[in-house]
Amino acid sequence: MKKHRITNQKELRREFWETYPELNRKKITDHSGKGKMYVVDTRCAFVEFVDSLSRNGDISEKLAGKATL
Repeated sequence: MKKHRITNQKELRREFWETYPELNRKKITDHSGKGKMYVVDTRCAFVEFVDSLSRNGDISEKLAGKATL
């Protein structure tokens, strides 16, 4: 079994923000008006980041499937 470089969401998020420090960390009101979410550019970058790490074998498919920002 291959050992993955990143094994949990905390590590994944830390690496994401270190890789993309220029992205907006400010949250906006979500579509329901009851919660908060990141802007679209930040969310899209996170999805691409997770997908890339999964394809490279740096994270497991299971982590990629449950990862949230």
